[in-house]
Amino acid sequence: MTTTIDKKKYLELLDTADIIPKTIETEDEYDRFLAVAQMLMHKRSDRTPEDIALLMLVVKLIEDYELIHHNLDDWEKSTPNELLRHIMTASGTRNVDLIGIIGSSGVVSEVVNGKRTISREQAKSLGKFFKLSPALFIRSRCSPPSPSSAESCRWETRKASG
Repeated sequence: MTTTIDKKKYLELLDTADIIPKTIETEDEYDRFLAVAQMLMHKRSDRTPEDIALLMLVVKLIEDYELIHHNLDDWEKSTPNELLRHIMTASGTRNVDLIGIIGSSGVVSEVVNGKRTISREQAKSLGKFFKLSPALFIRSRCSPPSPSSAESCRWETRKASG
């Protein structure tokens, strides 16, 4: 299904965000694109098709820049709980915001602090809440890449997002 984007609204959004959709070349541009991504992430339920399109583009440009300029090996080794904490910080989400999304205040605290693993159901709920793939919250359960673990990692990721 293709979403229809209103060109005028999209251009107005670009003007408001004060960015030009192009390859990120400097840390200053990177910081500006991160700020735009955070602004769009904060909108959550108010996101328009134009917001979603711009968010997807900005995230892709950020990822491309990070692949070249930042060492992301550490993120690939991060646990889902560490990624959750990072996403919460980047989006300004507090523990209290997740109460009822993934459980009681005690469960939220344990999950955020890494004392409890994120279940498949919680991963789905977090994916829906943050408008991200649930696989992000379970992908690190797989051991470091090896021929025998690779298939189980792909299986677990497919199953969680389904």
